[in-house]
Amino acid sequence: MKHQTLKELHAVAEVDAAYPVMTRSQRLDHWASLLEQDPERSLGALPGTEYMSLDERDKAQCLESPLSVAFADPILRSQGLRSATYGEARRFFELADWQLHAIVCHCHVGASMKAGWAAARVRAATKDDGKLFGKLRERIADWASTRLFPRHQA
Repeated sequence: MKHQTLKELHAVAEVDAAYPVMTRSQRLDHWASLLEQDPERSLGALPGTEYMSLDERDKAQCLESPLSVAFADPILRSQGLRSATYGEARRFFELADWQLHAIVCHCHVGASMKAGWAAARVRAATKDDGKLFGKLRERIADWASTRLFPRHQA
């Protein structure tokens, strides 16, 4: 009997495996691991997420982005990831707007990024949990988005 990874099995068969429910940190860690599998892979960035209305931002997506890498994974889909959109990633990975913005927006990297860079940003999002600076930054970002860009609210 030849040992095959779950990914190899998915290539030749429909595999219905029951995965234990992952915590937020485990989901983020798994996403980072997927990105680290090919750290030099070029991925697309989403343009100007901070200037979009909330509705536009939630629907935003990009082919070959860090979000599409996550959605291509059968484990994350089995955990409840429903699409490769910004809003779905924010919901599923339980990220604040500023955290997801730091991972996928073009203002940090230009039109494309290396998967390894995105993985480092995903891992940084897990380190912000519960820290005073992270909470303060989230409050400031929420305040700024409603005060500075009121026309962009849905």
